[in-house]
Amino acid sequence: MIRAVVRIPRPEGATLEQAPALFEGSAPKYRDLPGLLRKHYIFGGGMGGGVYFWDSREAAMRVYTPEWRTMIRERYGAEPQIEMFENPVSVINVG
Repeated sequence: MIRAVVRIPRPEGATLEQAPALFEGSAPKYRDLPGLLRKHYIFGGGMGGGVYFWDSREAAMRVYTPEWRTMIRERYGAEPQIEMFENPVSVINVG
């Protein structure tokens, strides 16, 4: 499995209280997306973004296209930073 961390510098003045409305607007685009197992939106440290759980690197790369980067840049006003990690072990404490 692949974990991708996508970070986007958040707009100046953006608050945690505003984040749910902003993120919920994009959530439908990721529902039932082939290869995406889970996505968590993140906000803090001057950044917003997401942690994506992919079944493969190929599935992730089918999404992180130049068109996707343009959509992110237009929506949030900044270029996304993407880091990918192999996930050799997980601990899950909830059912």
